[in-house]
Amino acid sequence: MLSLIIEPSELIENLNLEGLLIVDLSKREVFDKVHIPGAVHVEPSEIINGTPPAPGKLPELSRLETLFARIGYSPDKHLVVYDDEGGGWAGRFIWTLDLISHKKTSYLNGGIHAWLAEDAPVTSEPTQVQASEVNLTLSNQFTANIDDVLASIDQDDVRIWDARSAAEHSGERRFSARGGHIPGAINLDWLETMDRAASFRIRKDIKAVLSDLGLTPDKKIITHCQTHHRSGLTYLIGKSLGYDIRAYPGSWSEWGNHPDTPVETL
Repeated sequence: MLSLIIEPSELIENLNLEGLLIVDLSKREVFDKVHIPGAVHVEPSEIINGTPPAPGKLPELSRLETLFARIGYSPDKHLVVYDDEGGGWAGRFIWTLDLISHKKTSYLNGGIHAWLAEDAPVTSEPTQVQASEVNLTLSNQFTANIDDVLASIDQDDVRIWDARSAAEHSGERRFSARGGHIPGAINLDWLETMDRAASFRIRKDIKAVLSDLGLTPDKKIITHCQTHHRSGLTYLIGKSLGYDIRAYPGSWSEWGNHPDTPVETL
């Protein structure tokens, strides 16, 4: 059984594993040029709703079923997911898999960057996929909605992890009607969770970094960014560490465009 976070060497050894489904969420032009042999491409737009003011919410169930049928999904397969940006979209896809209660998932640490750095096999040939019949059921177990976040503000056992930039967190940069952050939210930019010198792998000291900020295993964590794209990676990190973590897909696009949600600035 492959673990949640795997290195290129481990995937190389298991490329012919029966029931393996490799999912690539890189930009289309990257996938067309280079991808892991056998990988199927998923456009990030296929796993979000795309409707303002909160485009990062889940698409309709029927859209997800169409997507999963197209890539040949079945519940017994082991899905290995990667992208070309260090894990945001890959983490978002793994969160989606958690919502349909899929049990066998892995993230290729560093994505295509780490894969290329290891001189691992690649191709530009399109992957032929046999579509499957899919019937999905969604769970709310790993999702926080706006009411959940509001209720958590005064709960000592809950911490909100804001994965946006420091400038967004402070209110200096604004991509919604209002800028700032959810009261009490802890800011750690998703870019600070990866080691770009190590081909965009997750930092080896990430648990200590989180602990220093008060994002500890004894707390319930809710993570968000602007649209639950960047926080796809922070959700994945929390999951890999065994944290009780949920994602807020409405994220700041919903919170910052709502007229009545509480906002703090620095």
